[in-house]
Amino acid sequence: MSQVVTRFAPSPTGFLHIGGARTALFNWLYAKRHGGRFLLRIEDTDRERSTQGAIDAILDGMRWLGLDWDGDVTYQFARAPRHREIAEELLAKGKAYRCYASAQELEEMRETARAEGRPPRYDGRWRDRDASEAPAGVAPVIRLKTPQEGETAIEDAVQGRVVFPNKDIDDFVLLRSDGAPTYMLAVVVDDHDMGVTQIIRGDDHLTNAARQKHIYDALGWEAPRLAHIPLIHGPDGAKLSKRHGALGVDAYRAMGYLPAALRNYLLRLGWSQGDREFFSTQEMIEAFDLESIHRSPARFDFVKLENMNGHYLRSSEDAELLAELIATLPYLEGGAALAARLDETRKAQLAAAMPGLKARAKTLNELIDGAAFLFAERPLTLDAKAAVLLSPAARAHLSVLTEKLATLEEWSAAATENIVRETAAAQGVKLGDLAQPLRAALTGRTTSPGIFDVLAILGEEESLARLRDQAAQRA
Repeated sequence: MSQVVTRFAPSPTGFLHIGGARTALFNWLYAKRHGGRFLLRIEDTDRERSTQGAIDAILDGMRWLGLDWDGDVTYQFARAPRHREIAEELLAKGKAYRCYASAQELEEMRETARAEGRPPRYDGRWRDRDASEAPAGVAPVIRLKTPQEGETAIEDAVQGRVVFPNKDIDDFVLLRSDGAPTYMLAVVVDDHDMGVTQIIRGDDHLTNAARQKHIYDALGWEAPRLAHIPLIHGPDGAKLSKRHGALGVDAYRAMGYLPAALRNYLLRLGWSQGDREFFSTQEMIEAFDLESIHRSPARFDFVKLENMNGHYLRSSEDAELLAELIATLPYLEGGAALAARLDETRKAQLAAAMPGLKARAKTLNELIDGAAFLFAERPLTLDAKAAVLLSPAARAHLSVLTEKLATLEEWSAAATENIVRETAAAQGVKLGDLAQPLRAALTGRTTSPGIFDVLAILGEEESLARLRDQAAQRA
């Protein structure tokens, strides 16, 4: 068996959307599983809609997801001379012909077909005519001579055997009148020249498969094996739209999802191995196969994605998660401003706070929100719930606590906990009745990592200063 070669071939007319990312992942996993190569081709033949910004977004999204490709990126537009060469070869072999039908003639064909309740098809009027009959001043297109009898069968690893009657496939265009190759021709030539052995793509391309097989057959080339995967739908079963989650991969990074979690979630969108949910990257590679891809559309579910991301946050090593957070900060809402203030002291505080922060977060945005107390400027702004906790009586208890904490010789979570417990007992209040106002005074909120950890992380000077700020506001 020859080396497995897969490819991902997005059009740079927009961002790398979530469906494209899953297609890329499946191709990447299949190549890795079989010790093969995973290639990246940018199908930029639509010059009006293709942009450099979209190309950059696709490459950036692939890198962020950890889907490294082999070799250089192939740009389809740059290969147009090769595509034209193949069209001319098909002409020379009598497998294709020049068609001089005018735009008006083609429109009349479409109108007639509609009136007769038929799908619009080119009627083959130039299939057997001599070029000497060509009208003056009309630049021809080149069309493939497709089989007119019988049927074309596609053996698909996901869809099974799919049969197309040849009468339903007209003589489609290979080369436009301006010499530009069509998508149908360019894909076949590129896949052949790149040595692609396995195509994994969305099932919206299934109807293209029969046409592309005709090109392979006309050229005497071996066609790659095929696997057409169902598209992703929203939770309501409708085609995935932006309201469902049909966003760019960059949007998921901005929402604070980890690339490892998104990879795992995308794997489970339409592929399964029993009821197992979580796979390391190596486990994905070892487990992935085409046979376990579902035939029905997968349903995108943000709740499941969030829960999976929370699992990955909690199970991440603190140092790795901190590095991921720092790398992602510029992409998070308000993250750029925080990144500018992230000095070595705050990095150390974040590292110390990480166990408590990740236990309460499902995304990096929630994690950084939980760490807001580290970046807060004095005097702290209290949220509504925290302000309620800091009643005059609570502030009085905090004033006593502050002075006791100030006498500590060693500032640590354990030492501060002893003082808080002793003070609560001496004041005749429950531990929670002192600890909750303490949290409000130190963080401006009613939720945070463990309060004694907060004291240790902020340090003696900052903790006492924040407490004295609140004590000064006693009624």
